[in-house]
Amino acid sequence: MVRMSVEQPLWRALTAYRVLTLLYALVLYVHGFDDYEHPLGAGAYMLVLTVWTGLTVRMVSSAERCTLRFLVGDLTVAVVGILLTPLVDAHDRIAEGTPTLPSIWTAGAVLGFAVKGGWRWAARASTVVCAANIIERGGFAQDTVHMLMLVWVASVAIGYVVEVARASERTLARALRIEAATRERERLARDIHDGVLQVLAMVQRRGAAIGGEAAELGRMAGEQEIALRTLISTGPATGPGAQDAAAPPAGGLPAPAGAPPAVSPALVAVADAPAPDGADGGEPRDLLALLAPHAGSRVTLSGPGTPVPLPAAAATELAAAVGAALDNVRVHAGEGAHAWILVEDEPDAVTVTVRDDGPGIPEGRLADAEREGRLGVALSIRGRLRDLGGSAEWISAPGQGTEVELKVPRRPGVARRGEIGR
Repeated sequence: MVRMSVEQPLWRALTAYRVLTLLYALVLYVHGFDDYEHPLGAGAYMLVLTVWTGLTVRMVSSAERCTLRFLVGDLTVAVVGILLTPLVDAHDRIAEGTPTLPSIWTAGAVLGFAVKGGWRWAARASTVVCAANIIERGGFAQDTVHMLMLVWVASVAIGYVVEVARASERTLARALRIEAATRERERLARDIHDGVLQVLAMVQRRGAAIGGEAAELGRMAGEQEIALRTLISTGPATGPGAQDAAAPPAGGLPAPAGAPPAVSPALVAVADAPAPDGADGGEPRDLLALLAPHAGSRVTLSGPGTPVPLPAAAATELAAAVGAALDNVRVHAGEGAHAWILVEDEPDAVTVTVRDDGPGIPEGRLADAEREGRLGVALSIRGRLRDLGGSAEWISAPGQGTEVELKVPRRPGVARRGEIGR
């Protein structure tokens, strides 16, 4: 990954500034050649300044090359030019405010300190330049003070801006690392919920029903389930948009203590698939083919008469989210509940609606379940859709069933229908 640098443009600007101000200083020297008391002495310094600027162009191209030793040398060249001005120029011209030999090139040396070390370095370098200019003029002339204050304030301000930019860059990099870690944690938590947690819950309930040594095994499985739920619920995948698994989209009530969780084979197969790196990765797959194993006497699958192709990663994750919603129907609406899956292939998105005739979700039940550490809706459903750039919405009322709408945007380059076989 290419490292971002908010200060690199400043180094390029500083390089250009040094070259342009050198040309300006040379033009001033040539224009006032006959007015110097010692034009050859002034010319010798201008030659040194030109050679120094040419040889050090690369030194101000990046923070790594621009060392403190170089900055001190650069400032020394500028200060020597300022102090040399009274020796080669006429006193009357100096009193009139004629520019020093390096002229505004001096500001480039100060700006180098500002970009490299921030406002504190800039303040120190500016103070040195101000002192040299006052010595050159032999006092506090008004025009000199105005010019020096401008250089001092500008360099300090630029140094402060550089420090703020660096802090912002570090904050952004840290935020990107946290986001990447959060996404990976959510992906692992989804896999845990879709497989491990449901199996542990089943072992706990079956063991309690069988009794004897199996009951002890079930108790241990229950403890592990609680520990795992606590671990994933304390991750960053919580918030106002997160919902829960045990109060799932398609059921309405929390699972009764003795009811075994239903782990659909299709969901387990999908959960075992590799996690996607992006929604547009992999060869297109037919979403209807992935959802077909869910169809049965209690689940009705409806969709277009032709395939619904999606990128493999998107199709796999969407199918896993549908499987999680159906599992919630079986667990919370009961084995006798009927569910309907409707697949809509739209020009810019694919929408899958899962509806059931269960008791519905009481108001606030999803948020309560999330606080209890049951994150199926937050991770297995909503988290998957969010990673794909899609959305998951619930419509439910007690006694009227639940409807879940899962929408995934269609990526460019994937045909709508008829290009892959079912």
